Amino acid sequence: MRTSPRTGGSGAQRPASHRSGRLGLAAVALLLAGGAVGLRCAGAGWPPVGRLAATPRAVSPRGDLLEVERSRIELFRATSPSVVHIRTTAVGRTSIFSRTLAEVPLGEGSGFVWDERGYIVTNFHVIREARRAQVTLADGSDYWAEYRGGDPDHDLAVLKIDAPPESLRPLKIGTSHDLQVGQDVFSIGNPFGFDHTLTTGVVSSLGRVIQSQTRRKIFGVIQTDAAINPGNSGGPLLDSAGRLVGVTTSIYSPSGAYAGIGFAIPVDTVNRVVPQLIAHGAVAHAGLGVTLVDDYHARRAGLEGVAVNDVPSESAGAGAGMRGIWEDADGRWRWGDVIVAVEGQRVRDSDDLRDVLIDLEVGEEVAVWVQRGEERVKLDVVLQRLSE
Repeated sequence: MRTSPRTGGSGAQRPASHRSGRLGLAAVALLLAGGAVGLRCAGAGWPPVGRLAATPRAVSPRGDLLEVERSRIELFRATSPSVVHIRTTAVGRTSIFSRTLAEVPLGEGSGFVWDERGYIVTNFHVIREARRAQVTLADGSDYWAEYRGGDPDHDLAVLKIDAPPESLRPLKIGTSHDLQVGQDVFSIGNPFGFDHTLTTGVVSSLGRVIQSQTRRKIFGVIQTDAAINPGNSGGPLLDSAGRLVGVTTSIYSPSGAYAGIGFAIPVDTVNRVVPQLIAHGAVAHAGLGVTLVDDYHARRAGLEGVAVNDVPSESAGAGAGMRGIWEDADGRWRWGDVIVAVEGQRVRDSDDLRDVLIDLEVGEEVAVWVQRGEERVKLDVVLQRLSE
């Protein structure tokens, strides 16, 4: 048997308009009866005064903080005074309709105190196009900074401020060669201009390769899931002991905001580059001291690797017995050595060779494998300082 909607039987479905109408009538009735339940609208007297006590709820005891929380709090308290906020300016037009040139804000980033002499470390890209840079310490004091040197190949730069030593809190230096995936790390910086923000995460991968400002490869980069956003650049990446293990440099994100993957320059590289920037304003690049054949011509000749053109007599290559292009008895030019590997890393072109050599030091002995005719030869080369 079918049930009619009008009968209100067990299978009845009433239209929504009917239900809302009945609820509306009930609400009107409640409002009209407001005097009986203490609900009355008297102009600015809503809600009524004196009818209900405005008593806060009792606070529940919290108990002790967890050990991991206490550790993070102490780490932030100990290290955040070392982190600085950097604002840069450039010369530009005051508006799109004006021809007047003035000093205008360019950008901002993070940095940290390297030592008590007032040296500040940050990313090269933070100050790359700046006319001036202002450094704000954790105590709120501002200082105009002097640019002391930069290494765009590693995205590192050093500034100098004239601040009293008691205001400067250098970070402890750690190591990066012994980091492990899964290890806790902490980033402190100024994302989006918010001072001294702590984010936490882990080392999510090691040995990453990213491009520097010069499009050279930076090897051994630390990957982390600690949130890194615009403004964090140049800030420290710390281990659970509060030691510097990296300098945050970039994020991987199509939108430009945090997406779970950030990168940091390893502290072993930082600890090698920064002292050179302080002392000389630039990094002493190590090399073989030889001239190379252009990759285009080497490819046209069917060579795989980097062909050596000339080997000066006082060069590191000459000391190891490296050979360049030579002329035979019939006056024909012959190919010399073709570099195919350095320290076990394959070399396919001149970019590969520069990428391998960039993290090696002057005076270091390296194994260079060359193709010499039909023979593959290993040469032990003591790297020399290349002229700027």
